[in-house]
Amino acid sequence: MKRLRGQYNTLYKIVLVLLMITALTSVAQDTQEKKDLDMDKNRIQIYKENPRYWQYKGEPVLLIGGSVDDNLFQIPDLKAHLALLKSVGGNYVRSTMGWTEERDVPPFKKVGDKYDLNQWNEEFWTRFRNFIRWTHEMDIIVQIEVWATFNYYRDYWDVNPFNPKNNSNYTAEETGLPTVVNSHPSAAQNDFFRSVPKKNNQEIVLKYQQKYVDKLLSETLPYGHILYCMDNETAVTPAWGEYWSTYIKNRAAEMGRGVETTESWNPWELSHEQHRNTKDHPETYSFCDVSQNNMQKQQTHWDNAQKYRTELNPIRPMNSVKIYGADTGKYGTTRNGLERFWRNIFGGLASARFHRPPNGLGLTETAQASLKSMRMITDEMDIFTCEPNNELLSNREENEAYTIANPGKEYAVYFPKGGSVDINLGVGKNLDAEKAIIRWLNINRSEWKKEEEILYRDSITLTAPTEAHWAVLVLIR
Repeated sequence: MKRLRGQYNTLYKIVLVLLMITALTSVAQDTQEKKDLDMDKNRIQIYKENPRYWQYKGEPVLLIGGSVDDNLFQIPDLKAHLALLKSVGGNYVRSTMGWTEERDVPPFKKVGDKYDLNQWNEEFWTRFRNFIRWTHEMDIIVQIEVWATFNYYRDYWDVNPFNPKNNSNYTAEETGLPTVVNSHPSAAQNDFFRSVPKKNNQEIVLKYQQKYVDKLLSETLPYGHILYCMDNETAVTPAWGEYWSTYIKNRAAEMGRGVETTESWNPWELSHEQHRNTKDHPETYSFCDVSQNNMQKQQTHWDNAQKYRTELNPIRPMNSVKIYGADTGKYGTTRNGLERFWRNIFGGLASARFHRPPNGLGLTETAQASLKSMRMITDEMDIFTCEPNNELLSNREENEAYTIANPGKEYAVYFPKGGSVDINLGVGKNLDAEKAIIRWLNINRSEWKKEEEILYRDSITLTAPTEAHWAVLVLIR
């Protein structure tokens, strides 16, 4: 009998332990599921109230920025650079997954005189890991370009680990990959970008490409502040970007995550057929990057973006992650770069970032002033309820002024080089309106002029104080 009671007690304890383990496991699973749901809720995603913009941590967010380099995670003073950006109101950076500078390191380990694509270079991934962690801590949104296009052509391809002559994992004969590509990326002559099933279906190469993307995702998917762009200024087959966007979304879904993806096309004209591969395929790409429009100038720059914007169906965010224009570069002047930045935001784009020097203003003092000023004026209005509306302006010359407004409530007007225009305040008239508050902002100095208050009337004249860059905020009360 004692033996039976002992066995019973032992069995009871075992059952009790198993029940406790089951209960604890269930609690852990519930906790993890809640954490995953919170993560997905708080990640960067399309703003539910106005899908032309982004929301982050449940709140609408306007993305503006500028940075010093393409392979941003590889720079030595990264944390200080990010802190500087944050201090002037910036919250948006771009980083290609590249290694084109002397100080950069590649993602794979070199064994002997060749790379092994099965082994990682920990220095590369440590740098990238720090970059992701620091931007997350600072609430800076990162737009990653998964395949750093220029790494796969000309001199960069000559030393690229994926080049069959540089690794011990496959040969040119096995894969059909070239060992020399002397053409510009716009010629799209590297079959590295045709490995996907709808094109060459080169499984040997694709296996290592997937391994690389899986590693990238293992570092980024635990976070919620990443936007994924497949390439940079690409001219390759649309099947390539479609494959990788789908691949990334599927991997994210396996972890209970949502992600936002796009593609960057090379043509400067947004009406070019290649741009339709993003615009017409919301099932593949959840937002559109229109940075190449920043090769355009003045009124054409505005008009082309507005045409693309009106054709976008369904409505999605339009990002501008590279704004060209600096006196040191070849794609326009410093004034061109500043104008493009302001026209993009007043044109209703979801993001704007100065491209790195020498072809952009990066995070120079000039760029810092515009970032600070943009945040000053947009913090004083609800830009997420406003729309570009130059129809409200009259007596306007070409490229003289641009406006974004919520008629009857608030208006912001940008003057690239002084000028004077009339603005119609009677559209959407607030019957209770008694006054208009006018606040001029000196963009280059990030300084407000003294506030003016006038009696409300249906039309007023706005005259910029000087020929410098000015913006003005008109609030109806």
